[in-house]
Amino acid sequence: MAKTAPDVLSPEPLPRVIVLATGGTIAGRADPRSAVGYNAGGVTGEQLVASVPGLDRLAALDVEQIANVASQDMSEAIWLALAARIRRIIDWDEADGIVITHGTDTLEETAFFLHLTLPASKPVALTGAMRPSDAPDADGPANLRAAVQAAASPQSQGRGVLVVMGSDIYDPRRIVKTHTTAVQAFESPETGPVGAVDPATIRYFAPAPAARRAPLAIPQTVPLPRVAIVYAYAGMDAAPITHAVQNGARGIVLAGLGNGNAPQVVLTALNRATRQGVAVVRATRVPAGEVNRNVEVDDDASGFVAAGGLNPQKARVLLQLLLSNGVTAPAALQRAFDEV
Repeated sequence: MAKTAPDVLSPEPLPRVIVLATGGTIAGRADPRSAVGYNAGGVTGEQLVASVPGLDRLAALDVEQIANVASQDMSEAIWLALAARIRRIIDWDEADGIVITHGTDTLEETAFFLHLTLPASKPVALTGAMRPSDAPDADGPANLRAAVQAAASPQSQGRGVLVVMGSDIYDPRRIVKTHTTAVQAFESPETGPVGAVDPATIRYFAPAPAARRAPLAIPQTVPLPRVAIVYAYAGMDAAPITHAVQNGARGIVLAGLGNGNAPQVVLTALNRATRQGVAVVRATRVPAGEVNRNVEVDDDASGFVAAGGLNPQKARVLLQLLLSNGVTAPAALQRAFDEV
């Protein structure tokens, strides 16, 4: 009897990852105007992915160019485009994970916006770089590789939006850029990273959350409701509050002193703003710690909202989304801030 050839096991298919490129330093090119000068967004997402050896062995990759801007020019319109595209990827099961390449200056705000508006069913890993793509010490290739690893890993399923920088994985609610030029520019001062990446494995330090609040509806049009951030300082007067209200702000986030405090003249102006229907959130300019209700400021009497652990820029993003979803009452706003 003739022998039959042994069965040959087919290799496991690679995870499917879609890379959404938005520009930033990771896609930048050096410029001779200074020792550290560069122009963001000088290369495309396709070129960026092609420059990382072995990336195609980690995942089956598709690349889409959503924008190509420096992250100081990141806009609400790009946020909406990213959120809508990712929702389609999730709803149509187009990929197992998503990577977003992004400039570092506003990366934490984009990550938090997406955290608030997307379901957690598929991992969305944002990454960037502190050195342009053609710098001798470019950090973008390693960061992109780590982000693809995280997005492709089964361990990342159910974790939603993540930020991957260096070998660390961060929660978008807590990550903040803490240095202007250092390669290790990101931290989560209160909690640290939630996981780590090395060439062989992905490690998370705790299980994925069993449940999270439902995503907020993605606004359909821009601009989002105008929300001003007002920075508190010694000797400050009420002019920034007055100007914000006159310019049509529907919300004001105070980057306050200490536990979200400000000179009495400023608090009086903020109290007046709440009576005019402007939502007021007290955050802090201090790098770590939470803003608690009714400590030095009578939030209940004034109709203020305490930002908790959100820094001013993230408090602004959440307030914009809440206002665009019709949440305006101080008590409802406070519940939403407490639940993030």
